[in-house]
Amino acid sequence: MARAAFEPFERAYENSMQAIESLCASGRIVVRTLGLDAPRELILAAGLVPVRLVGSAAAATPRADSIMGSASMGARGKRLLEQLVDPSVPDLPLLITQADSEQPQIFAALRELGRLGETVPSDIHFLDLLHIERASSRAYNIRRLEQLADWLQAISGQLPSLERLDAAKQSLSRHRLLLERLDRARIERRVSGSDALRIIGASAVLPVEDHSIHLESLLGEVETLPPLAGKPIYVTGTAHESAALYASIESRGAIIVGEDHGWGSPFFRAEPTRDGIYGLADPALRPVSRSQSPARRADDMALDVARSGAELVLHLSLDGDEAAPWDIASAKSALRPNIRFLALRSGLQGDDAFRARIEAFLRGEQSVSEGPARGAPKPAARPAARSRKSLGSVAAFGAYQREWFARIRSEVANGAPFAMTNANAPQEILRALDMPFVVNQWWASIVAAKQQSRRYLGLLAEHGYPKDVEAYSSQGLAALFDGEAELAPWGGLPKPDFLFAIASSDPTLKIFDHWAREAGAEAFVYERTVDPRREITTSWWEDLPERWDEALEAERIDLMVAELETVIGRIEAKTGRSFSAERFAEVMELVNSQEEYYRRTRDLIARTIPAPIGIVDSMPATMVPQWHRGTVWARDAARAFYEEVRARVDAGLAAAPNERVRLMFVGRGLWSDMGFYQKWEESHGAVFVWSMYLALAADGYIRSTEGGRDPMRALAARFLTMGDELRMPTWAGPWHVHEAKTHQVDGAVALADADPFVIRALREAGVPVLELSADNFNREGEDSAAIEASITAFIEGPAGARAQSRAEHQRVGA
Repeated sequence: MARAAFEPFERAYENSMQAIESLCASGRIVVRTLGLDAPRELILAAGLVPVRLVGSAAAATPRADSIMGSASMGARGKRLLEQLVDPSVPDLPLLITQADSEQPQIFAALRELGRLGETVPSDIHFLDLLHIERASSRAYNIRRLEQLADWLQAISGQLPSLERLDAAKQSLSRHRLLLERLDRARIERRVSGSDALRIIGASAVLPVEDHSIHLESLLGEVETLPPLAGKPIYVTGTAHESAALYASIESRGAIIVGEDHGWGSPFFRAEPTRDGIYGLADPALRPVSRSQSPARRADDMALDVARSGAELVLHLSLDGDEAAPWDIASAKSALRPNIRFLALRSGLQGDDAFRARIEAFLRGEQSVSEGPARGAPKPAARPAARSRKSLGSVAAFGAYQREWFARIRSEVANGAPFAMTNANAPQEILRALDMPFVVNQWWASIVAAKQQSRRYLGLLAEHGYPKDVEAYSSQGLAALFDGEAELAPWGGLPKPDFLFAIASSDPTLKIFDHWAREAGAEAFVYERTVDPRREITTSWWEDLPERWDEALEAERIDLMVAELETVIGRIEAKTGRSFSAERFAEVMELVNSQEEYYRRTRDLIARTIPAPIGIVDSMPATMVPQWHRGTVWARDAARAFYEEVRARVDAGLAAAPNERVRLMFVGRGLWSDMGFYQKWEESHGAVFVWSMYLALAADGYIRSTEGGRDPMRALAARFLTMGDELRMPTWAGPWHVHEAKTHQVDGAVALADADPFVIRALREAGVPVLELSADNFNREGEDSAAIEASITAFIEGPAGARAQSRAEHQRVGA
């Protein structure tokens, strides 16, 4: 068969920009789409042409690199962002969805760049489409799709009416029948997997009618061809946005007969089952990887493998995808014993090592290792130095924490229900229900402080789970496998009955799904919603405490309230406990009071030179009571902390009496090495006066319920923004600059997870920034000597120069 029949699909798949230019030249109005769950039916109903946006695997990303830095965004996200900020690319309407965690980041980056006056697409719509199968998620999706319909109508002047929407659905349904014929032809091995992938991908680029004409013609030829030779293989894992790996695999003697990733055959199998927008609002309509249960995906995959006749299954985690590795254990266990399985990590192009592993896999060799080859050993980290504490009030916190944890272990041993919750998930309802719980990230900090990180990561690996993806959030899961009582931190973590998190990262739902299955617990992962507005507050620390119901969208608050009510109902049903609105209101008031003391303490430290304490004191003084917020003890602990700091200020006591340089630490704390922050106090008079912990407690938690406002809605408003303040563009940058100015800092030291817009904002405000490659949790292989040398040079260089200038300015002002 001539390759000419495949050329229209190859051209569209490999160069969507060429297709866009052709469509625009013919008078069609194009909407660029970013996200496999973009509702093409609605776009077509408005008389528009949806064209999928893809970043070429070989494309350089100089603009995106300069914007996002080296570590904050993956390669795929940068390739997409590169296109969107390229001034030579036509400025066409752009629709972005929340199909993965990078896409909200891209949207937020574009929003912030636009606010800063840089060139970005002029017409952007963010569709916050949710995919956890709940009635509340469907109701939220309906509202967001209605807003999308309004945006589309504004572009085309054509109302996407019910009649036009039905016509678009029928057109796609007819097209779907042709794609199903293609799928059968591939299973019969008359079409290669590479060609099938290109044809399916091209269906998201070419107009439906054009794609249908080309496909019907091609199928008429291929369905009469003899089967292709090759070992039948099935691909799972990350969605492939390039056919390069498929082609590489098939060139080694395989033929790909099926896949379950979103840009393969699952893309066209989804079809709305209800009329109008209601069918499109179904969270399960076009599932995205981040919202798929590993066990459910694995079961569906096993059925599809049997249908395809594949003999081998290849799981690929591409381009640093953090969700895909958490599917490996379930995928492997779901397959029949006669199906061989291999999991690999790769870039989009593949390298010689990847090709060698594929060849060995096809030959049937069992010695092929899973995952990337190990590099040379890295230098070992130095033992952590002990930190010096200044506050007597904090000294009692450690004893209280140990007594509290021992009490929880005793209560659970006697039959009390027990919950684990992520730090960014609502805990106040658990407090109101008197439910014993532990915060997942606190447990991770204990594991790190007890130098058990390496062992716990090993426990994850022994049970088939990734040890290098979201390690900080998976230590509770690792604790289930800790059978060494003498080594278990604080006697070990009890097995939970309930698990709670917000789907704030791609792996979150998967980690908690595995954790629930291993523990026999009930997990509830709250939806993560994103503010889709082009203009949002840049002074949230002033707006949210008192005016949260004005600053935040009602749709997002409504959804979170519905989920909170669902969680309460489930806990009541399973435990027999009753939720008291009065008790809950008391908890909320205690939290607000506690955070107000933190605000007063933060402000006191900010304006006092030399600083009365450093973050070695403020971090534990804040976070230990924060794990207990909503209790009288926590409120009183925050008050005692404030009063002792106030007393130190009055007495003229300082963290470093010779203070010359004031530093802020951007990112998660180095809990396993708190002495790190004091290394330069005596030698250089350099004091870390700011960390996110006290600052976020001061600004991020208070939600007033005065004026009769509903405490449940206030709680929802508290957690809608949790994390945005630290890493989301427009939110994080202005706040860090505000904090740097009020704290009179001379330099900032940032971890690898810091938001690049924070770094940019600080530098543009004149604050020198030192970026470190350090990880706050797993510090194995870290070159501690090099890091300390770089900080010393930073203090003696730009930070010291700014400190000297500040001191001279203050002397003149005096």
